[in-house]
Amino acid sequence: MKHLKILFYSFILFLFLPGCTGNTVQSPALIEIIDTGYHFSTQDLLKFATDNKLDQSSIFEWQNHSVIYCSQNNAQKYKVKLETLFPSVIVKLYDPPFYNFNRKQYSNEKPAAKWDHIIMTANLVEDTLKQKEYLEYHRTQKEKWPEISKGFYNANFQQVLVFRNERQLMLVISIPAGESLDRLNPKTTENNPRVTEWNSIMGNYQQGIEDAPKGTTWVLFSTVKSH
Repeated sequence: MKHLKILFYSFILFLFLPGCTGNTVQSPALIEIIDTGYHFSTQDLLKFATDNKLDQSSIFEWQNHSVIYCSQNNAQKYKVKLETLFPSVIVKLYDPPFYNFNRKQYSNEKPAAKWDHIIMTANLVEDTLKQKEYLEYHRTQKEKWPEISKGFYNANFQQVLVFRNERQLMLVISIPAGESLDRLNPKTTENNPRVTEWNSIMGNYQQGIEDAPKGTTWVLFSTVKSH
């Protein structure tokens, strides 16, 4: 997790796929399901995905938190369905991403044919002034901190998005399918000290979600596996 923390002090992602498959998502959306009573199982999630023609690679889990990564076109419909089918769970639809690194837009290079997605979550600190500062850093990052985009490019990230629902952040990083984030992530800071500086600054604005392990800021979701 050490390598993951280096980067994840700052971002969440915007994807480029048709529908809700494991590659790119047009107008991406993110839904979180929180099962406070532990009544919503992995099998429930998989059945919902099958019934709604969701690719299995678009669903993720961490403890009693589940995530569906899909298109804005379907997100509200899925939220309503989940709330109807599973009234005991909390269903959160995240705002459209406020930060977007898109490799094709950055370099005009053809993106990788298939992507793997890494999804993590953390909270912003409760201080509303600091929250505004954090958002402003990201709004102006490409102009004032161009080294961050360069680091993503050097690491072969295909896309990086940050979503928000109130204080909670969701980070989505897309990398070429079969690649390892542990291997790619250190390339963001290679000969690029400004990325290290940025990560250090961003760490002042973030903290773990309420049920994260003590001392952990970002928690990592896992791709759901059928049993």
